[in-house]
Amino acid sequence: MGHGGNVLAELMTDHREVEEMFSRIEAMTGGGQELRDLVDDVTIELVRHSVAEEQYLYPAVREYIEGGDRLADKEIADHGRVEELLKQLEKTDTEDPRTGSLLHQLMTEVSDHVQDEETNLFPKLRQVCSPETLDELGDKVRRAKAMAPTRPHPSAPDTPPGNKLLAPGVGLVDRARDFVTGRGKS
Repeated sequence: MGHGGNVLAELMTDHREVEEMFSRIEAMTGGGQELRDLVDDVTIELVRHSVAEEQYLYPAVREYIEGGDRLADKEIADHGRVEELLKQLEKTDTEDPRTGSLLHQLMTEVSDHVQDEETNLFPKLRQVCSPETLDELGDKVRRAKAMAPTRPHPSAPDTPPGNKLLAPGVGLVDRARDFVTGRGKS
């Protein structure tokens, strides 16, 4: 969840972890509890990652990159599509025939988003931000991930100040639910 380093290193490490989880999903031959646990783990990681980006990365994109509003809006729209897919997966039994299609859509959306961030957004941010700024953003992102929700909430605000005000409370409720149910312990 928290890896250290500047914001770009932190987020790229998250990307690699999600890619590894996707590889494990693709290698599975059935559904059941093992798939449910892995989908829950992917959901937890993606939601925390997205919330942290929306709280700190995209405001920095708006502030530091020329045309940053357009870039940030596109990335937030990507997150919205992913969150909707995560919500559908949360409600779908792993034995349901739709699960495979939903997972394929999720993996495609996330892969495209990661590719876009790593080839377009991150290099632009690296060019305009000092190493100190990138380190500070990394610290903020790690703190945000620790407090973030662990379940998809598509109707929650995705821009400051609303997301910064609501996410910690929603995250607390999600983590309490996870503790009671054992979710995310795989």
